[in-house]
Amino acid sequence: MEMLFSTKGITICLLFFVLSLAAAIQIPLSVAQLPTITEQSKTQVAYPFDDDFAIKCEATGNPQPTFNWTKDGKPFDLLSDPRIIPFNNSGTFMIQNHGIMADFQGKYRCYASNALGTAMSEEIELIVPSIPKFPKEKIEPLDVDCGDSVVLHCNPPKGIPPLHIYWMNIDLQHIPQDARVSMSLKGDLYFANVEENDSRSDYCCFAAFPRLRTIVQKMPMTLRVTRFKHTNDSGSPNAAVTKANFIKERKPKLLIPPESSGISSLVTVIKGGVLLLECIAEGLPTPLLIWNRVGRDMPEDRAATENYGKVLKIGEVSAADEGTYLCTASNSVGSVKHEFRVHVEDQKTRRERSRDSTKASDGISVRKPPQWVKKPVSNVYSVGSNLVLFCQAIGNPEPTIKWKLNGMPIDGRTYRGQILPREISLINLQLQDSAVYQCEATNKHGTILATANVNVINVSPVVLTPEGEDYATVVGYSAFLHCKVFASPPPVIRWVREDSTQSLEGLRYAVYENGSLEIKETMKEDSGLYTCWVTNSVGKGAVNANLDIRDATKIAVTPKNPQVLKSHSVLLKCLSEYDPHLKHSFKLSWRKDGDELQINSTEDGRIIADMDTVFISSVTMEDQGIYTCVASTSLDRVTAESQLIVLDIPDPPAALHLSEKQDRSVRLSWRAGDSHNSPINESIIEFEENRWEPGKWQELTRIQGNDTTAVLSLAPFINYHFRVISVNAVGRSRASEPSARYETPPAAPDKNPENIRVEASQPNEMIMKWEPLKPVERNGPGLEYKVSWRQQGVETDWNEELVKKHSLPLGNTPTFVPYEIKVQAVNSLGSGPEPNVTTGYSGEDIPDAAPSSVMVEVLNSTLVKAMWSRIPRDRVRGRLRGYKVIWWKTRSLLDGKRHHPEKHFLTFIGDRNHGMIPGLEPFSEFHLTVLAFNGKGDGPESSPIMFHTPEGVPEQPHFLRILNFDKDSVTLSWGLPKKSNGFLTGYNLQYQIINETDEIGPLSDVNITNPSTFSWRLSNLSSSTKYKFYVSACTMKGCGKPATEEGLTITDGTYAGIYEGISTQGWFIGLMCAIALLTLLLLTVCFVKRNKGGKYSVKEKEDLHPDPEAQSIKDEIFGEYSDSDEKPLKGSLQSINGDIKATESADSLVDYGEGDHGMFNEDGSFIGAYSGSKEKGSVESTGSSTATFPLHA
Repeated sequence: MEMLFSTKGITICLLFFVLSLAAAIQIPLSVAQLPTITEQSKTQVAYPFDDDFAIKCEATGNPQPTFNWTKDGKPFDLLSDPRIIPFNNSGTFMIQNHGIMADFQGKYRCYASNALGTAMSEEIELIVPSIPKFPKEKIEPLDVDCGDSVVLHCNPPKGIPPLHIYWMNIDLQHIPQDARVSMSLKGDLYFANVEENDSRSDYCCFAAFPRLRTIVQKMPMTLRVTRFKHTNDSGSPNAAVTKANFIKERKPKLLIPPESSGISSLVTVIKGGVLLLECIAEGLPTPLLIWNRVGRDMPEDRAATENYGKVLKIGEVSAADEGTYLCTASNSVGSVKHEFRVHVEDQKTRRERSRDSTKASDGISVRKPPQWVKKPVSNVYSVGSNLVLFCQAIGNPEPTIKWKLNGMPIDGRTYRGQILPREISLINLQLQDSAVYQCEATNKHGTILATANVNVINVSPVVLTPEGEDYATVVGYSAFLHCKVFASPPPVIRWVREDSTQSLEGLRYAVYENGSLEIKETMKEDSGLYTCWVTNSVGKGAVNANLDIRDATKIAVTPKNPQVLKSHSVLLKCLSEYDPHLKHSFKLSWRKDGDELQINSTEDGRIIADMDTVFISSVTMEDQGIYTCVASTSLDRVTAESQLIVLDIPDPPAALHLSEKQDRSVRLSWRAGDSHNSPINESIIEFEENRWEPGKWQELTRIQGNDTTAVLSLAPFINYHFRVISVNAVGRSRASEPSARYETPPAAPDKNPENIRVEASQPNEMIMKWEPLKPVERNGPGLEYKVSWRQQGVETDWNEELVKKHSLPLGNTPTFVPYEIKVQAVNSLGSGPEPNVTTGYSGEDIPDAAPSSVMVEVLNSTLVKAMWSRIPRDRVRGRLRGYKVIWWKTRSLLDGKRHHPEKHFLTFIGDRNHGMIPGLEPFSEFHLTVLAFNGKGDGPESSPIMFHTPEGVPEQPHFLRILNFDKDSVTLSWGLPKKSNGFLTGYNLQYQIINETDEIGPLSDVNITNPSTFSWRLSNLSSSTKYKFYVSACTMKGCGKPATEEGLTITDGTYAGIYEGISTQGWFIGLMCAIALLTLLLLTVCFVKRNKGGKYSVKEKEDLHPDPEAQSIKDEIFGEYSDSDEKPLKGSLQSINGDIKATESADSLVDYGEGDHGMFNEDGSFIGAYSGSKEKGSVESTGSSTATFPLHA
């Protein structure tokens, strides 16, 4: 893990730190030291188009070194030529290009010297290239027959690489190349076979040297292609061509590699380099080149063919690319092959192999310039120590080793040490032994130089680390405090804490050779001041350092490893916690599978990484992977991961296979598709057959789990196609491709028809019907149905008939008589199993008897109970459906007026003998009859009986108006109720004070006993007070709901009546018109909703105008209500079949019929309206005033 610990932003990796321990000792420039060459030029080319050329030589040392040069081993004065410009305090010089540079070509060497010694550079060769040229030569024309192979050689001149070769004509047009004509890697032009149109006299090879900015042309070459004609052929020219081509046709022959190389060749390539294998063949027809790798696949991402398939190129070669590659050239006549055995080696292996062997396997000497095996190493030595330097090199021929001291050959007679070819030694070093030693290895192929500075120094410690350096790290990490020092002899280094002389020791502390202190697994308590003490025999030194310990950064990614459906969205959030001191350096970034996610949006806008969040919309399978949040500060770096798992429906199954084929079964196997991270939990097997319903896929079975094989049960006489659909938690896959077809042989039916029933529309007929067999249940051709029937309870033989349809009508049957019926499936191969017996009835007729003993019990002014005796079962002549109660009003008991009879009825389902008749008009005379009905229709009605309804409460008065308002009195006027529902006994007048704060005063009553009184004056009212007035009409049964009005009394001298004073104002007239219009619109909407069956709250209406007679009727049930046309009205209830659930009050609804004209709420209240005469009573209010009750304080 990377560890960041400097407040100055210095990043130190532990790996780099350990490597620094092994680095060469760096001597501070403040200490006297030998010169050291720090920079020098390598071999340099003086290009003619460059303005100048720099030859570099830089060196350090104390004292500052001086420089001088040699050229070709002789002293070279930089001031000898005005074109040379030397640099100050440097060995580097510049040569200006004035056109003639040949004099400067040679080998240069730089010497840097000071009082302690001389350093010498390696040889620097300056090459002044000449312009490459093709030799002037006369190239003879090349005459060949049509179909021959030809090679035109380029042989380009030598020059500074790179080299590019082109084949063009004299007009600089490229020679067309293809599979027949192409250029080799060396630049020669190859013709696999020539054609007549290849004849031309200007084949030119151009060699381009980009670094020299030069292109040179070879002399044009002439190629003449003649048509071959057999000497004995006297036929037409076309015949000659045909015969010539036949003679020239030949199998391929390899030109590269040549046949002389055999059938295989060895190719060595450096790891990381580019492998180029070339195969060029001649032949007629033109050979086709194909490359293969023996035993393995080609690396598709790095392998490609070039030059019309003649070159195989593999980039970034790795050890895995080692092996045998096969080139095959083939045409219609034959083929030829060549194997390339490729060996991959790295640079180190190649160097070691070159060092260990200087001869080829065939014993031929290999030319090799010198290479280092061991080089002398620079170092710092203290007085009295010993010196040993090694120098070893290899090459062919073996290099000669020469030692030099300060650039000069060592004189063994005066040198007090020992000199050997590969070693030099010196004991008891003194200050004056400081020198630069050079080791030079030379053979005829080259020279190499190695330099070692021997610095003999005696100096007290020099601390190189700045004083008071600030360091920081986070809790749990290691902290490194540096104490870089130079001293000779080597110093003793120890670290102490502030106000302590005790050296830091223990498992948590480590002091390295370079003086650095490591504190492992730091804690907050490790913060503070530290001192590094450095001591040797010459002197001592010290440096202080400050250490701060910060809190470690912590992060977490939520949600952790989410599973997301494909095409859905996901939001990843990185929660972080870090030390406040590190706020300015804190950074968050995201990576997916190790690659960085950019902060801005992606091109399609689906993935947006924004600081601490990553939002992915419309997730795809490519989005799944490991998302890593990376949090970094100047001191630490932490990561947190979350694996995004994308769920999708499975891929469709594949490779369907049929086995174990039997008459009634087959085994189906398949290969499951990718489950896309959601295990397959079910496989749906479907089939299609081409005889009965071709093209229609039907489900056959389902296989639970992830099994990929199943034995399928099959039906006879079916030509099956199968397909499989995989199911996981996400959904169903697409269907697989169909399997091969499999046809089962026919057989007798396995089952008989189901749902056998009898239908009849006439009393003396019977139609037997059944569900026909499905196509897959027929089992064979010629399907028919054998129908058997007989009257139940009669000893007689079965009647039988074969039919192809799935019904059989019978006539002249007795009315509603039970029959036993059997239906059996039969086909050309036999009959199905013995069928079951089903009982059915012949046709019904209407009942021929009416209910008797009809009675009526009056319960209140709007509700009666009808009772009757059931008709005998044999008179029903069918299945009894229920009874209908019919009633009609004949006259009003109030005025004795006769009414045109308008009949209504209620239906009571089932075999019963009573029912409740609600919603009648009070104080009226009615007639009532009862009939029974079955599936065929209604039977005769009973004799009508008469009954009367008692008085009820009146409806609200038609209106209530305020005629006059005084200071303390008011005059009220009202109208008769629309329906009095009995003899009026008077009116009940009530009033109370109201105001804008919803506070109400006590209710006052005035009982008016004269029913002819329609106005009343109230006195002793409060002035300037708002009142609400209520008037209701009364009978002996009670008072009905009131009409209401509001008004305001006036103050002294002021009139404030509701209908006077302001009634003449224009704004008031407009307001009243608007109110009237809105009221009309509201009434219209309510009327439309009511006629559409809109539901109204019965409870609210009962609260507004309670009927004292209706309060006890809570436990009866209602039936169907209809007028004499038996047509249901809008808003009526549907028939109740006896399956009605109990209400919350456990009220029974059995005693009420089902009516088409009436609607009743769950508590039994009637809220429908009759469709008869407008004189009929209705519970609905028709008064013009607001129907509300007094407000009780």
